[in-house]
Amino acid sequence: MPEEESVDIKFRLYDGSDIGPFHYSSSSTVDFLKQRVVSDWPKGKTVVPKGINEVKLISSGKILENNKTVGQCKTPFGEVTGGVTVMHVVVQPSLAKTKTEKKVDKAPKAVICTCTIL
Repeated sequence: MPEEESVDIKFRLYDGSDIGPFHYSSSSTVDFLKQRVVSDWPKGKTVVPKGINEVKLISSGKILENNKTVGQCKTPFGEVTGGVTVMHVVVQPSLAKTKTEKKVDKAPKAVICTCTIL
């Protein structure tokens, strides 16, 4: 039985600080990585994700899908054997919350129409 490939990954946060590096198998899913990021999120940060749905992982300029594995997300070019892969972490609040806030903040506008005929 062949040995499963493993990858070292560190997560770069919005302020330039890092979480990790950690050792993952190539069959680990992006969803699993997001769970790890949320559980290991540093204390005292101004932006804190409330769950994995608010976290986006970016690798090689692409937003990674939850159902993909680490092995599927690896970039075939430019990799150094034994190196650490850096994934950028973006926290994006859920859309349901922002839509609700927008509805509350908007006051109804009166429609005023004037026409002038010369």
